Amino acid sequence: MQSKEHWEQVYTTKSENDVSWFQEHAGQSVDLIARTGVSKGASIIDVGGGASTLVDDLLANGYQRVSVLDLSEAALAASRARLGDRASGVSWLAGDITKAELARHAYDVWHDRAVFHFFTTREEREAYVNAVLRAVKPGGHVIVATFAEDGPEKCSGLPVMRYSGDGLHAEFGAPFTLLQQEREEHQTPFGTVQKFIYCLCRKESN
Repeated sequence: MQSKEHWEQVYTTKSENDVSWFQEHAGQSVDLIARTGVSKGASIIDVGGGASTLVDDLLANGYQRVSVLDLSEAALAASRARLGDRASGVSWLAGDITKAELARHAYDVWHDRAVFHFFTTREEREAYVNAVLRAVKPGGHVIVATFAEDGPEKCSGLPVMRYSGDGLHAEFGAPFTLLQQEREEHQTPFGTVQKFIYCLCRKESN
């Protein structure tokens, strides 16, 4: 797994819109969250949300209980600064998701765009899935996006795993029912294209 120092350096030396994964609006993620049918009062966590604009879009759409977790405190600080007064309505969590002590059954929706694919060892992926199993309510929804099979082999200088929709779902296993998979051709700020796969699952058991 990438180190905290790596990501602190990224977010202290680059602006939030000068990284390849920047989105002015996280449209595909917002649409998938809406498709879960959760209420505006549902508890949503954006894992690896850092400086992502998803939190802005969720607040603009009326969601009231949003948490953002990231390894980089500098990334979280960038989001808080961008949101201004609205930041006080968000729960900000700094930590490594494979080690974080999230409350049991705390979340109705778990969202992750471009964190899971950095876990290149079986141990890291199992720790991540165990965190999802603990933190998401039975019947809750899990949205995970990674580079697709024809996506980049590295990101921010680090190796990544690439997945098909079925391959990504298989990492999570039987407790998760795959409801939908979608591809995205993400236009980076540098004029290149990164191909992503999104999976929307429902957690069926504890």
